[in-house]
Amino acid sequence: MLTFHVEHTSGSARAGTLRVNGHTIPTPIFMPVGTAGSVKALPPGDLAALGAPIVLGNTYHLYLRPGVEIVRRAGGLRRFSGWNGAILTDSGGYQIFSLQELRKIEGEGVRFRSHLDGSEHFFTPEGVYDIQAALGSDIAMVLDVCTPFPATENQAAEDLRITLDWARRSQERYRDTASEGPAHLFGIVQGSVYPALRRQSADALMSVGFDGYAIGGLSVGEPKNLMFEMVAVATGCLPPEKPRYLMGVGTPADIIRAIGMGVDMFDCVLPTRNGRNGTAFTWAGPIPVKAARYSEDFSPLDPDCVCPVCSSYTRAYIRHLFNAREIAAMMLTTRHNLFFYLDLVRRARAAIARDQYHQFAAGFLNRHAEVSSANE
Repeated sequence: MLTFHVEHTSGSARAGTLRVNGHTIPTPIFMPVGTAGSVKALPPGDLAALGAPIVLGNTYHLYLRPGVEIVRRAGGLRRFSGWNGAILTDSGGYQIFSLQELRKIEGEGVRFRSHLDGSEHFFTPEGVYDIQAALGSDIAMVLDVCTPFPATENQAAEDLRITLDWARRSQERYRDTASEGPAHLFGIVQGSVYPALRRQSADALMSVGFDGYAIGGLSVGEPKNLMFEMVAVATGCLPPEKPRYLMGVGTPADIIRAIGMGVDMFDCVLPTRNGRNGTAFTWAGPIPVKAARYSEDFSPLDPDCVCPVCSSYTRAYIRHLFNAREIAAMMLTTRHNLFFYLDLVRRARAAIARDQYHQFAAGFLNRHAEVSSANE
């Protein structure tokens, strides 16, 4: 079963507990991205040791490789990957945005040409839910259309019309087959940067009824002020008793701001992608650890961090590993970055419980703004 309980509030920020299929997830929470069933540069055991209770996988990519039947025969994505925590799977809706040259939206679904071998595949809302259930997902996302930026209001409205139709069909499949699989279903608020469309989307999804609600179609090129305006519109409409998930966002500062607006769940590739490319997130701001100025810096990546990487290795050593093209460099920086993100939401949760979130957020954002200005 899926339950969600808000235990503390501080302004609009919420600290709660999400329970799904025997997994307990404290919120706010950051979900590491394991697109193809693996968080890049990090084994599942290391991820669990960092305290991550839930990871994200991607329906489109897992469907193409290794294939849903292989995962099903293995006993689901948990047994196939060796991950014992909860799993949320995206529906492939983001690929409608990111692979525009390889897809065609039709009334019944979306036709993709595989980016791997050019083969053609047709995804329907019902079929996408079935795939996620077969993967053993705990939380499934409806198939949706992620509108690019910029887009006219007419285009956004048409994309929303399709998204809402697909959401209703997804929910019908979920209700028809709920006893056959563990996947609970979240709806996705779309509407680009148009407040009226965002409200229309939230209202229509709530009339259908979902286990939780995501805010999608943001961080796709729009200015930050518009992104947060749309987050505020959505959180102002969505039911307070349901979890709220801001998809694909973002930087540590983005997460802190969105928590303050009532968002509970986040995912983003930044900590892993940046880690593989030599950027470490710290409480004083990101550092490019490959830079020459760290060649004789024998301090940890972040003196304020207690992760295993910072307890054992120096900036100079990790810089050396990058220069020597050692795989360990990517693994260590990724591990640190994910610890940082998970620690960020843990500290945010503690501040909410003390009813001091505004002070916590202001201190964090002021510190990062000062570092950003100093680095410019």
